[in-house]
Amino acid sequence: MSSAGNAVTGKRRRRRGVVLVLAVCVPLLWMPVIVAPPDGAAAAAESAAAGRAPAVTTPPGPDAELAGRGWVWPAVPFRLVRPFVAPAHAYGPGHRGIDLDLLGGTALRAPAGGVIAFSGAVAGRGVLTIDHGDGLVTTFEPVSSALEPGEAVAGGEEVAVLAAGGHAAEGTVHLGVRLDGAYINPLLLLGGVPRAVLLPCC
Repeated sequence: MSSAGNAVTGKRRRRRGVVLVLAVCVPLLWMPVIVAPPDGAAAAAESAAAGRAPAVTTPPGPDAELAGRGWVWPAVPFRLVRPFVAPAHAYGPGHRGIDLDLLGGTALRAPAGGVIAFSGAVAGRGVLTIDHGDGLVTTFEPVSSALEPGEAVAGGEEVAVLAAGGHAAEGTVHLGVRLDGAYINPLLLLGGVPRAVLLPCC
């Protein structure tokens, strides 16, 4: 075969290869995404299915103590759309919490037992604050809640529904956690970020 014929054959093979790759990869773009725990034992998967924070390995110290409190995610399923960003100082820019897309849901539950410290509107957005004791306080916004300050709630109990307003994008809720008055990363108590898993499309 001539060199020109070889070149044409090579181009055809390359085109077939490109078509094959596209046929395999394009369907993956349409697969639904769910939340699942980090790689680990089956118990971790069961924990995520039940809404409990997935187990992670945390070095000994204050962070390990926080991770061992058994907090639950406030909604399942969800997608983390904006992480915690610690400010350089008390008045510096940052993101003092995490934003969760509830993936079409609206119900929110207490991540741990506590007492309602505040329930109402702040600057035009609904806010719910729960005092969990030991200096830990969580705040949800924007939300709507029928609970009143002083009411006790259990971990996992539905406490509010998603509303509109505030800095969070539509369909997302902002969760902030303070320890002794200072904002901390909520993931320290929730066991880390669940990984996204692609499900079969057919």
